[in-house]
Amino acid sequence: MGATPDDLALVAAARRVAEEYARPDLHTVAAAARTGDGGIVTGVNVYHFTGGPCAELVVIGAAAGQGAYELTAMVAVRSRDMAVVPPCGRCRQVLIDYFPGIGVLVRPDGQRLTRLPVAELLPAAFSRSAPRRP
Repeated sequence: MGATPDDLALVAAARRVAEEYARPDLHTVAAAARTGDGGIVTGVNVYHFTGGPCAELVVIGAAAGQGAYELTAMVAVRSRDMAVVPPCGRCRQVLIDYFPGIGVLVRPDGQRLTRLPVAELLPAAFSRSAPRRP
């Protein structure tokens, strides 16, 4: 699915957070998500040599802390150049587990902003509801 005006507003929100709050040595990515009621929740990653949480995970926690348990779209941008970046594998799995219907904004061809269902970003994903092995 192509980008909508709401999707572009989400990218702008992530870029605004990156510009205003990201410290280059600590926050390399900013993210924004649209809530079920149309609001926007933002966050930045917590860069650390041990890994630290990605911006997408920070946004999920911030949303829950605000009582927003339905997210419909997510985008992440690099703070150094404001480029839209896809979620890492861990974030893709978390998004599928928490919000299986969420759309993720990416640039699959490097050019055109597109909203894809998270399941397309992680085909044949592990499901925590899958039957356990004997």
